Amino acid sequence: MSSTAGQVIRCRAAVAWEAGKPLVIEEVEVAPPQTNEVRVKILFTSLCHTDVYFWEAKNPLFPRIYGHEAGGIVESVGEGVTDLKPGDHVLPVFTGECKECAHCKSEESNMCDLLRINTDRGVMLNDGKSRFSINGRPIYHFVGTSTFSEYTVIHVGCLAKINPLAPLDKVCVLSCGISTGLGATLNVAKPAKGSTVAVFGLGAVGLAAAEGARIAGASRIIGVDLNSNRFKEAKKFGATEFVNPKDYNKPVQEVIAEMTNGGVDRSVECTGNIDAMISAFECVHDGWGVAVLVGVPHKDAVFKTHPMNLLNERTLKGTFFGNYKPRSDLPSVVEKYMSKELEVEKFITHTVPFSEINKAFEYMLRGEGLRCIIRMEE
Repeated sequence: MSSTAGQVIRCRAAVAWEAGKPLVIEEVEVAPPQTNEVRVKILFTSLCHTDVYFWEAKNPLFPRIYGHEAGGIVESVGEGVTDLKPGDHVLPVFTGECKECAHCKSEESNMCDLLRINTDRGVMLNDGKSRFSINGRPIYHFVGTSTFSEYTVIHVGCLAKINPLAPLDKVCVLSCGISTGLGATLNVAKPAKGSTVAVFGLGAVGLAAAEGARIAGASRIIGVDLNSNRFKEAKKFGATEFVNPKDYNKPVQEVIAEMTNGGVDRSVECTGNIDAMISAFECVHDGWGVAVLVGVPHKDAVFKTHPMNLLNERTLKGTFFGNYKPRSDLPSVVEKYMSKELEVEKFITHTVPFSEINKAFEYMLRGEGLRCIIRMEE
């Protein structure tokens, strides 16, 4: 066991004290892990749009430590943890796999009853308390990970043990958005070699979906985005054509249907915009077309399409985290990178030291780049 096992660790963490205000590097106390918990030393973390969204949101859970895309090393484990030990390399994941509920036992689902994402919970499941504090004041967790801290405590079900040879400064981005887009294509849309695929939204998740189509051997990958400047970047991920809906006087689904002799074989929607979702469904070919929804819509949004679109044998699917079970499946995604089947480096556009973490937020807010890696050790 680690020499610090069972002890409180004092370390640096980037604390959000209030909505939309710069994070503050503070010395925090991180309590030892309890039953089914693991304390992890975070070496690299990345900024995802979800962190920014909740950092900007005026919800009551402040002060809080954000962060959920990361790579680290197990420092110590709590009682009941048998499949991880100090020194193991892990990727924390915002959703989990308890391996015991009906979802975890199903080959078709990855939506764990116990550890499914919960953005409103800022404490640990075991006792309803935080493992972070400053001078006795609790600091809230975020989606069970809180990786903007040199040490964090995570439920064992939200940690994927990976190949120790995999570079954590690269594969850390696989613990959220990249795997979500990649899996949406490979696991859910499942395009055949030589097929046509449309990807709606060319942010990091959409580009990962395009990367999945490239890996699957799609012959045409049509990128759809309102920002024409994104097509140059999208070509690196396999996109062969680009459509900006603003350039046409008719619905983009009609444009795509004309381009592809009746519609694409598969589409993947990665924006969360309800109109894009409808277009993604209606642009697939009748008889065999499959549309996969990835983006999270506004809570009041309503999906409307004519029932004949379904009766004409189009299929509409949704996916969560690319249908990957975190503990069971994520290690194999890392192996795709290790075997050079999956290129991760092209998603990483910036790197900053932990002391400059607010620069990562600035990049994201300005729409610059895809992923910014934050080095915890300086």
